[in-house]
Amino acid sequence: MNHPPVSIVIPAYNESARIQPLLNELKEPDIEFIFVCDGTDNTVEIILNYKKNQPDLKIRCLTFSHRLGKGGGVQAGFAVASAPLVGFMDADNSTTVHEMVRISHLIGDHDGVIGSRHLPGQIIQRKQPFYRRIQSRLFNSVIRLMFGLPFYDTQCGAKIFRKEAIDAVLPLLHSKGFEFDVELLWHLSKNGYSLIEVPVIWNDTKDSRLRISDTISMFITLIRIRLGIIS
Repeated sequence: MNHPPVSIVIPAYNESARIQPLLNELKEPDIEFIFVCDGTDNTVEIILNYKKNQPDLKIRCLTFSHRLGKGGGVQAGFAVASAPLVGFMDADNSTTVHEMVRISHLIGDHDGVIGSRHLPGQIIQRKQPFYRRIQSRLFNSVIRLMFGLPFYDTQCGAKIFRKEAIDAVLPLLHSKGFEFDVELLWHLSKNGYSLIEVPVIWNDTKDSRLRISDTISMFITLIRIRLGIIS
């Protein structure tokens, strides 16, 4: 059996209104695209209809009747990924499939490569609202202090890792929500895996699913994780 070189996981919770532009970008026949659908709209039908008309593409659609959360969705996709490299991206296409393919080639001898909107060389085609940019910078500053991570953008939806590294740390993870990225990077770093951060091309979709209440919940969960009091 020939395995694709990269498996890209795409959590797709109620994405019917904005999934089509991403689907239209799926052109690479060697990449495995794993959609994880746990919503209540017709996202699944849209993906399956597209898959039916694109028989040469490797598209999988996992469906769940209960909400997994962003982190839970990524983990579900990782569990069935078949490629030596695995990654995840946002369904809103803020970081494109083409950009995901590009950064996958930058992994080199490292165990993971993560995209950044805050490094020199990044191209922001449409900026986030000012308050979101401030919120993002503050969040990353606090995370760097709490977890000792050197990265400037833990939450950018563009990450690629070696599957063997992911398989080694997934059993250690507790996060199911938006804080998943931080815990994943923390455990990879703690276990000696080499990660690099690279600038990306990124485009704000003006339809973020992250709310202030989500940010507060993220902080609470991450504090509990850092203190070792979460189960």
